Amino acid sequence: MVLVYPQIVTGADLLRGIIKLDHLAPLLKRRGAKSVGIVNSKMYGVRSFCKIMEKYGIHPVIGLSIRLQLADGAPDVLLYAYAKDDRGYGNLLKISSAMATKDKEIIPLKWLQAYSEGCVFICPLTDRSWDERRVENYVEMIRSASQNVYIGISRPGGVRHHEEEEILRISEMTGTAVTAFHESRYITKEDDFAFEVATAIRSGYKLNDPSRPKKEIYDAYLPEDDEWQDWFSDHPEWLTTMADIMLSCNAELPPSRSLMPAFPVPEGESSASLLGKHCKAGLINRIGTASAIYLERLHAELKIIDSMGFSDYFLIVEDFMRFAKEQGILTGPGRGSSAGSLVAFSLGITDVDPIRYGLIFERFLNPGRITMPDIDIDFADNRRSEVIEYVAKKYGKSHVAQIITFGTLSSKSVARNVARVFDFSNEEMAFLSKQIQEGHSKRLEESVNRSKALQDWIAMDSIRDKWYQSAKALEGLPRNASTHAAGVILSPVPLVETVPLQNGGDDIFLTQWAMGDVEEIGLLKMDFLGLRNLTLMDRIKSLIEHDKGVTLNYGSIPLDDEKTFELFREGDMTGVFQFESDGMRNALRMIKPDEFSDIYAINALYRPGPMENIPLYSRRKNNNERIDYIHPQLEPILKETAGIIVYQEQIMQIAVQIAGFTMAEADLLRRAVSKKKREVLKQERDHFVMSAVKNNFPERSATEIYDLIVKFADYGFPKSHAVAYSLISYQLAFIKANEPEYFYAALLSSATGNQDKTMEYIHEIRGRGINILPPSIQRSKYSHIVENGSIRIGLGTIKGVTPSFYNIVKAARTASGWKSLFEFAAAVGGTHFTEKTIIPLIKAGALDEFGESRPVLLASIEAARNHAMFVSPEEDDLLQDIIFSIAKPKYSPGGTMPRFAMLEYEREVLGFYLSEHPALEMKKKLEEKIVDLVDVPAVKERSMIKVAGLIREVKRIRTKKGEAMAFLTLQDETGELSCTLFPRQYTASNAYLQELAMVQLEGTMEKRNGQTQIIVQQVKGF
Repeated sequence: MVLVYPQIVTGADLLRGIIKLDHLAPLLKRRGAKSVGIVNSKMYGVRSFCKIMEKYGIHPVIGLSIRLQLADGAPDVLLYAYAKDDRGYGNLLKISSAMATKDKEIIPLKWLQAYSEGCVFICPLTDRSWDERRVENYVEMIRSASQNVYIGISRPGGVRHHEEEEILRISEMTGTAVTAFHESRYITKEDDFAFEVATAIRSGYKLNDPSRPKKEIYDAYLPEDDEWQDWFSDHPEWLTTMADIMLSCNAELPPSRSLMPAFPVPEGESSASLLGKHCKAGLINRIGTASAIYLERLHAELKIIDSMGFSDYFLIVEDFMRFAKEQGILTGPGRGSSAGSLVAFSLGITDVDPIRYGLIFERFLNPGRITMPDIDIDFADNRRSEVIEYVAKKYGKSHVAQIITFGTLSSKSVARNVARVFDFSNEEMAFLSKQIQEGHSKRLEESVNRSKALQDWIAMDSIRDKWYQSAKALEGLPRNASTHAAGVILSPVPLVETVPLQNGGDDIFLTQWAMGDVEEIGLLKMDFLGLRNLTLMDRIKSLIEHDKGVTLNYGSIPLDDEKTFELFREGDMTGVFQFESDGMRNALRMIKPDEFSDIYAINALYRPGPMENIPLYSRRKNNNERIDYIHPQLEPILKETAGIIVYQEQIMQIAVQIAGFTMAEADLLRRAVSKKKREVLKQERDHFVMSAVKNNFPERSATEIYDLIVKFADYGFPKSHAVAYSLISYQLAFIKANEPEYFYAALLSSATGNQDKTMEYIHEIRGRGINILPPSIQRSKYSHIVENGSIRIGLGTIKGVTPSFYNIVKAARTASGWKSLFEFAAAVGGTHFTEKTIIPLIKAGALDEFGESRPVLLASIEAARNHAMFVSPEEDDLLQDIIFSIAKPKYSPGGTMPRFAMLEYEREVLGFYLSEHPALEMKKKLEEKIVDLVDVPAVKERSMIKVAGLIREVKRIRTKKGEAMAFLTLQDETGELSCTLFPRQYTASNAYLQELAMVQLEGTMEKRNGQTQIIVQQVKGF
């Protein structure tokens, strides 16, 4: 018998199967299997399946599990479909797409008829979906849709179906041949429990839940050859039929081909001629009169683009970028190597002049490296979807899709998901999260092997061992599907002809294949990236335009502003894109940048490897060390980076200058040496040195320079990307230096919901002497605004204030304003004036302007609501004006509110303290240098520091020796910090350790498990 496996549900089918291809393929090869068919519920994983099976010499068959509705309103049945030929493969794409874009993910019988050509269908009559439907008529209906139909009989574990005789009668009456089948969802019998766990994760129930669904799938493992034959010993011909079906299916994955969409051009124009016109007009618009160097560069780029067939691509990108700008959607200045293109600059795709910055087009595109162009575009993240919708509308919904991405069960994720269905306690879940590491190649087994605590924990209970075995079996499998953050594909033909689709968001399709598979078949992929910092810049622009009536043009910001460079030199980079980390700030302080080229050099240097050269760059830049260029001809190339190779483009320029390479050859050299393969390095060395000698360059010097290139090949960073992204950083720093109130107002708005960031920003804003005004029910907007040089807190910051409620308040405002809580209540109406909406406003201080204390306002909510209902009834009332004039509501007595309670209310609803914290008052009276709690993590570890604040919490424990010690949570106006008092210090300081007590602490800063704490040496009361 020829061994085949006709129904494999792989792990790609989102936990409907748990078979991993790297385990399956070698096993099938050892068993001598000739063919294997994939039948996932969507076409997830099909390409990977085919490629790995072909690699192991096993014939792959592309199949699909179909849910078929035989009649209107009838329950659906399972049907297996296989691609017999390429036409059948195309129809499977359509069937899978048709199901995945319908709400119930089923297809009607009439659709099956339309998609049946080139397909083979198996009706698995032993499947439970056929219960109550095992009748001749239904089989005849499917046969009427396709002639290639078989009846499938399965005997999992060798157990015959109780209606097998009836199925054979149907086969005889309809003239439909019988084939054996067996659906495999895991590999070995022992995997059955792991599959049950996977099903529980997918369906969202716990294994100990008595109401969980009844187990329906048994013995779904891969039977051995002799098991197959034993199960069907009375009908070996069914196995032969199964093998014949599999071996007769010869559909293959189509080869990769260029599927470049065509841009609509006017009659009499070609895409190349239109592109040339747009570029010349755009270049003049950008720089005025174009010199010969610009025109020659533009001509050369256009010639390469045309020869590679990419003119349409640039027109498409130019078109949606024009749309974005017309709609006022902020776009980035460029990203990646595309910033090296003068064509892209001329078309307004990028804002970086590649000639001004010495950028190289061939780093982006060249005939020696045939790849699809890749222009990644950044948009303000809150408006990115508008551009995608525009593209979908322009080219047609069927031609545009976003790309799917799969979230996998990583080591920590699988541990927690399996623990959840095992119903482990919260303490056990917390223990697992703490013990299991994630990161580069950190598998669950590695984490267990490294943790004695985890090993002991597992060994204590057999259930925990089952947890561990199940988690290992499921680790790495796809868990869920979502939309890729950036990828959008555009096709010249309806996408369903090349890739299976499913429903996505915003009425735009989603591919069923991930990015690698989509690119592999030749579809054009474009990255529409949402960049949070562009949204921040857009908010700043809107604030300035609203207040000053001036339109801020980021492109016209001068790149030599001294106030901006002073910020960089001080490392004052809070809120500045890419430069916020402590390490980056230190690099800025060390290098002391005084021109824009320093900014993008630091950007390129500050990454693993190259950062080793930061001290050298600093010494050379600041004239503390002589620059050694090795050879005079390298000076023009390396002068801007103090003799250090920083950029990939410099490697290319060296190859051109020294060895006479073309730019295309230089790019190939850059790529080759970065791979560090010994044979490639030798081959390229010989090529470089021989070419340099032919170029009249000394052999010894050529060898030295080649060694220098090899040394820095891994360090080189694309200069085009460094320049483009550093423009964003510089522009933000410029606004921070010159319009700090607007910068911080927008920055605070971007941090809404992030308490730690908000408190950090508040601390810095106050440190700069910028006043922060409380939220005002009458003056605040939804987000933060600038008001007479101060920052007014937005109502949207207050927890519980929704955009819809803000719009009601905004619509009710009048020029004269409200004088009391009762007027406010009447204005918004009793329906909207509820405790849920008003209490957060009072706690935040947004109603303080009514002149009453917060306790009184809180106590008067009901009275104000009653007043609103009285003076503003829902129905029209002719007496409303009279009623309003005679109504004299009074505030209710509310007592007093302790200052700490008021502060806690503010933090509860705002995320920070708005009123002056008592710790700040205390610090003003202390003469010693007190470190703010927010700054403690930046202090040198184990150094002695003094802090002051309010004790939020005291946790007293006893050591193993029975000695008392304590953990404190200390709070000041900038944040909170954990403090530890060991027994000796605890004994000396216990009298001060009371909740809400104000204290001054002295101790050493330590970091444990990534958390900062103070080991207290001394406590003083205040």
